[in-house]
Amino acid sequence: MATTVGVIGGGQLARMMIPAAVNLGIEIRILAEQEDMSADLAATGVGDYRNRDVVLAFAETVDVITFDHEHVPQEILRELIARGVPVHPGPDALQYAQDKILMRSRLAELGLPVPDWARVENPEDLAAFLAEHEGRAVVKTARGGYDGKGVRVVTHEHEVDDWFQALAEDANGGALLVEEFVEFRRELAQLVARRPSGQIVAWPVVETVQRNGVCAEVIAPAPLSAGRLADVAGDIAIAVAEGIGVTGVLAVELFETTDDRLVINELAMRPHNSGHWSIDGSTTSQFEQHLRAVLDLPLGATGTRDSWSVMVNILGGPSSGTLIDRYPVAMREHPTAKLHNYGKDPRAGRKVGHVTVSGDDLDDAVYEARATAAFFQD
Repeated sequence: MATTVGVIGGGQLARMMIPAAVNLGIEIRILAEQEDMSADLAATGVGDYRNRDVVLAFAETVDVITFDHEHVPQEILRELIARGVPVHPGPDALQYAQDKILMRSRLAELGLPVPDWARVENPEDLAAFLAEHEGRAVVKTARGGYDGKGVRVVTHEHEVDDWFQALAEDANGGALLVEEFVEFRRELAQLVARRPSGQIVAWPVVETVQRNGVCAEVIAPAPLSAGRLADVAGDIAIAVAEGIGVTGVLAVELFETTDDRLVINELAMRPHNSGHWSIDGSTTSQFEQHLRAVLDLPLGATGTRDSWSVMVNILGGPSSGTLIDRYPVAMREHPTAKLHNYGKDPRAGRKVGHVTVSGDDLDDAVYEARATAAFFQD
C-alpha cells in the first residue's frame, strides 16, 4: 500500500500532520512555499505550488498528494490525476473550495441549506440584490478569501467598487458573490472524514467563536447540541462530502439562525481550525484521520475523551521574546492545559499557536484555556 504522503503547503496544518504520521510509521514529505515555515520540521522541498514543474517533481517522490491549503491551480491538479498520482481531495471536489460561486451553486443543486445568494458583476447587480434583501448583504470575493479577508458587510452598492474594478482589470474577468445577511445565534462547525472507498465518519458538532473574522475559540461538543441539532449538522456535512466527492477531512462551517435553522457558511477540504481540539480531546485527531483517509485506511473512532474540550487560539503572540519564553509560568499555573506552538514569529492577528483544556466542567475548561492563552498574548 501507499505509505509516503506528500503535503503541498508548509503551514501549521502540515506541521500538525507530522506527529500523526510519526505515530503511524508513515513517511510524510512537505512542499513548503518558503524556508522557515511552520512545517519546516519535515519540509523536503521549497517551491511555488503554482509552478507546474515544481509540483510534478515533488509528486514523483511520494505515493499520494494532499494539502495544507486549497490553492493549487486546477490545471496542475488535473495533470497530476492524468499522470496517475492519487490526489485527495481531488480537483473535482477542490474546485468548490477554490471558488465560492461554484460552491454555492453546487450546494444549491444538492438541495442543501445555503443563504440566498447571487453572482454579481457590477454595482447595478449588487444594488438590485440589496433592494430585495432589506438593504444589507454580505459580499465575498469568489476566490482567495479566508479568516475574514475578502468579506464585507455592505449597505450600498459602491462599497465594493474596488473589487469590481479589480475584476474589470483582470483578463479572466469574473464576479463577486453576494449573500443575504444571515441573522444567527451562533456559529458551528461540523467535521467529517471520508476515504476514497466511501467510509465516512463525523466528529461531534462544535461551537466556534470568531473575533475580527478569525476563529478565536472552539467548544467541543457545542453546548445544547445533543439530539436533533447534532443529527442535522452531521447529515448536512455527510451530504456535502458525498455530493461533491470529498476525500480526507471536510469542515462545514454553519450558522445556527435565530429562527432555529442551520445554514452552510463556508467549506474547507482539509484539517481545519475548528478541529484542533481533536488532537487532545478525541479518540482520533483530525490529522491522524486525514492521513488515514487519504491512504484509504479504515477510519478511527471520533468520540470525545472528556465531557468538554475547549480550544483557544493564541493570536499575535508576545510583543517580545517567543512563546517558549512564557512556558515556565504558563505551565506552572495551568498544568492541565495542552500547548501547541506553530513555530511562527509573533505578528498582530496571526495564529501562532493554540491551547486546549478538557474536562467534565465546561466553565472550568473555558477559564483554564483562556487564562493559559493569555500568558502568550500581550
